[in-house]
Amino acid sequence: MAAWKKSSQRLVDLFEAALPDDPRVERRPMFGYPAAFTGGNLFASLFEERLVVRLDDEHRESLRALPGAKPFEPMPGRPMKEYTLVPPAMHGRPVDLAKWVARALEYVSTLPPKPRKKAGAKKKKRAVPELRRNVRRP
Repeated sequence: MAAWKKSSQRLVDLFEAALPDDPRVERRPMFGYPAAFTGGNLFASLFEERLVVRLDDEHRESLRALPGAKPFEPMPGRPMKEYTLVPPAMHGRPVDLAKWVARALEYVSTLPPKPRKKAGAKKKKRAVPELRRNVRRP
């Protein structure tokens, strides 16, 4: 698997400018890229040189009808259902871009919030499969 590329500073600045000035917006990295959450749910992020938004069915259809927009697949063949890549041509239209990001925030604000993880909480360890009892050992 190829290593993911860092987003350009130009795209990072564009992403930051497109985020609504809203107290519900929480900025934090995801997979090392700038991302925006509300209620613990992701609504917009960068991934390499692409900008991703999470939209309801109606807005997702509208965005995907634009040339260059397509479902977001962080790995080939593994699309994320509600997420769409904003067409690269829109990167040059900050007002339009901000509208799509605002729509994503409004949609994700309707979803149930995710519970916050406790600070310092450790991940659960996977159970080790029981060893076969009839294994011969030297």
